[in-house]
Amino acid sequence: MFDPKDPDFLADPYPEFARLRADGEVHRHEGLGLAIAVSHAAASAVLRHRSLGRIWTDAQPAEQFVSFNLLHRNSLLENEPPVHTRLRRSISSAFGRGHVERLRPTVGKLARQLVGELAERGEGDLLEHLAQPLPVAVIAELLAVPEADRPKLVPWSNAIVKMYEYGLPPEGQRAAEQAAGEFVAYLRALAEERRREPGNDLVSDLLQSELSEDEVVATAVLLLMAGHEATVNVIGNGVWALLRNPDQWRRLREDPSLLDTAVEELIRYDSPLQLFERTATEDVEIAGFRVAKGEKIAALLGAAARDPEVFAEPDRLDLGRTPNQHLGFGAGIHYCIGAPLARIEIGAALAALTELTPELHLTAEPERRPEFVIRGLRTLPVSA
Repeated sequence: MFDPKDPDFLADPYPEFARLRADGEVHRHEGLGLAIAVSHAAASAVLRHRSLGRIWTDAQPAEQFVSFNLLHRNSLLENEPPVHTRLRRSISSAFGRGHVERLRPTVGKLARQLVGELAERGEGDLLEHLAQPLPVAVIAELLAVPEADRPKLVPWSNAIVKMYEYGLPPEGQRAAEQAAGEFVAYLRALAEERRREPGNDLVSDLLQSELSEDEVVATAVLLLMAGHEATVNVIGNGVWALLRNPDQWRRLREDPSLLDTAVEELIRYDSPLQLFERTATEDVEIAGFRVAKGEKIAALLGAAARDPEVFAEPDRLDLGRTPNQHLGFGAGIHYCIGAPLARIEIGAALAALTELTPELHLTAEPERRPEFVIRGLRTLPVSA
């Protein structure tokens, strides 16, 4: 069974996933301490089964993770009905007030500005100059975070999401709790400000909903972490895939009508989130594998995305692939609420790159992040 810390595995996990799929749809991974569903059908079943839930268990010792636990205990992502139903209703209502469409022109303008600056510079790290600043600026606009405070958001997010990896050392755990504490304090102050002076932003709308203050804070943090981390890595992983497949890069340059299917294919081809856990609330069977009540099983999204039963030539990047039933945004009641905004951001980045930097190419091998669950690059050096 694969070692999630092995650099060779992290560099290209997909051959190992193919071997696992050939041996069966679900396997026990002793190192991770749970079962993993590796076929598309089994992963989809895990995500949709109503007796497999997101059951939050506080990080322990709880007194050392007060803020981290507060954020997750009150999160849409970590709750099941009826709490999940109430949270999603309020958040969907707030999103439904036109925030995503309101941001569409801003996203396009910002993507062109960032890519234009990279083009003027001639070369640089695409993560630093586009993939990272674009989504965080968009979420900051959504929440109306003041410009001066925006540089704090990425370090907080990066520190907190490391807690989702397996075997994080104590210093990483302490950094995650410190970041969570600072983030919670900041958002409480921001919420108080919006109570006094509401604006045309998501925080103001959430404060007018039935959510508690803790739930408003947790929702804002979830939007930043999920929206930022996933989009950064789709853009980074996706552009790297395009530069390794110059025929597809050329295809997108010459045919902008492929933009929508290209976004979906890049999410599928190298999933930014590789694994998503569920806990059995009663005995469950997935593809013949028994998961006892209280046990965990995870959908291995990267493996599901390369299943030849669903995707023809799954290891081939095909920007015109349709249909494309990837599970990159999840499935079932926990389907990503920010998916429409993520699609706009990724599409805007690709459109700006193909138009303003048509000769984009690598100048050195990218450096990979050493994590498994959240899959991404640390650097992507390019010449424009």
